This record gives sequence, C-alpha cells and structure tokens, in this order.
Amino acid sequence: MKNEKWTFNWKDLFTVANMLTYLRFILIAPFMYFFIHENYLAAAICIGVSGLSDCFDGVVARKLNQVTALGKTLDPIADKLTLISVAVCMLIYMPSLLPLMLILVVKDTLMLTGGLILLTKKIAPPLSKWYGKAATVIFYLSVFLIIFHKAVFHYENPTMQTVLFIITALAMLFALSNYIKMFIDITREDKLQKAKENGKEEK
Repeated sequence: MKNEKWTFNWKDLFTVANMLTYLRFILIAPFMYFFIHENYLAAAICIGVSGLSDCFDGVVARKLNQVTALGKTLDPIADKLTLISVAVCMLIYMPSLLPLMLILVVKDTLMLTGGLILLTKKIAPPLSKWYGKAATVIFYLSVFLIIFHKAVFHYENPTMQTVLFIITALAMLFALSNYIKMFIDITREDKLQKAKENGKEEK
C-alpha cells in the first residue's frame, strides 16, 4: 500500500462531488433546529437528503473523475459532524442514549485526530471503508427505531434499546479497531518511504 500525498487545487473547491459534501455541512443546522422544535418530518427530510448526498458524492466523484484529496478530507468530517449533531439531539430527546453517544463521540474523536495527524504529514486520509459505512447505517437505524417508538407510539422498550445499544456499540468498536490498524499501517508505510528517500539522498 502506497500512501497518497495530500495536495490542494483551487478547482477542487467547485467539483460536483464536493458540492454534495458541502450540502451535508449546510443541512446540520436546519436538522437540529427542526428536531429541537419537534418538527420531526422536516428533520427527517434533512437527514434523508444528507444521507443521499453521502451515498452519491463518492459515486459522482468516481464517475466524473473528481476524486480529490480535499473531498477525501471533507467527507469524513461531514459524516462526523452530522453524527454528532444527531447525537446531541438524541440526548436532548432521550437521555438514556448517553452510553451509545459516548462511544460514538470517542470513536469519531479518535478518527478525526488520526486524520489530522495524517494531514500534518501531508498524507491524504483514506476513503471510508465498508465497516465504517456499516457502523453509520446501524447507528442511524438504531436511533430511528428508538425515537420512532417514543415519538409515534409514546412507548419505550428497554429490552429493544439494550439490544440495539449493544449491536451499534459493537459495530462502532469493530470499525474503530479496523481504522486504528489502517492508521498504524499508513504511518509505518510513511516511515519506510521516508527512510528509503533519505537513503537515496545519502547515496
């Protein structure tokens, strides 16, 4: 695996794929506003559109040959900020979700820190992997089921909540462990590349 160096081009700011990523940032504020004011339909539409843009930005980037280091950097940040905004709203609405949200915050904080470390080394962060996307989908599905029962039926099922908590936490921890391994591999490869470059310079 060869690390890709992080590069920036002003034209990358205006690609269709990156515009879709910007949309996810923009939708965070209205989602939180609608949710806090109990307009759940509007909040659901915001998250739905955000989720669709998340699904299609990568596809568009590959189809239009618009895969950029900027896009690879902004995509996970948009994911993390969206998830955190959802977590904040869920905690306001349902404080019992605190353990799950803490795992989410720890996971995403570690991943953002790892991404920033790679950027300081001028290494482009890798694209999101299937296990990361799967953990995100499971998170959204679990939260939806819990909130749906409470908001629509005014009913809470502790057993269902516990099962969903465990499944979601395991998915997040599995994703985190794989990303940590990837980070270690990338940093090790970077050290080897620099060692080879230094060896060539000395010759």
